[in-house]
Amino acid sequence: MYVVTHVDILGPANTEKAKPMLRQFISDSRKDSGNVRFEMLQQDGRVNHFTIVEVWQTRQAYEAHNAAEHTRQFREKVQPILGSPWDDVMLYLFQ
Repeated sequence: MYVVTHVDILGPANTEKAKPMLRQFISDSRKDSGNVRFEMLQQDGRVNHFTIVEVWQTRQAYEAHNAAEHTRQFREKVQPILGSPWDDVMLYLFQ
């Protein structure tokens, strides 16, 4: 299962504040059971825009990640500096 999330941060000062939070979230999430890949990209020319790309073995693993304490803590900390609502897009590939 693939998940793509766009993260829009308000302004340059908040972007610098968000970077370590995002890095820690990525590091913690890579340790979650069922995680295959967890990457963050920063948009060139719009440095306050980030894209998180996740790959999970199962939907249950993804749901466990969303329920994990580190995920809840990250979302609480980043919420006040978001420029748009948190939006996860789930993609399923069938063979």
